[in-house]
Amino acid sequence: MSLESHLAELQRKHGDLQREIDDALMHPSVDELEIAKLKRRKLAIKDEMQKIKTKQTRH
Repeated sequence: MSLESHLAELQRKHGDLQREIDDALMHPSVDELEIAKLKRRKLAIKDEMQKIKTKQTRH
């Protein structure tokens, strides 16, 4: 998998997680622990995307 396609997949996952977080926040019986897990996953993906972008600019 090329860096560009990997980055595109990560961006898709990042957007999916944001929508999942938004949906969870709309429900009155929101599980704060689950939202925290989703946010951590989203941040990990964002960090990975940044590493790829940094790697691309160095080459």
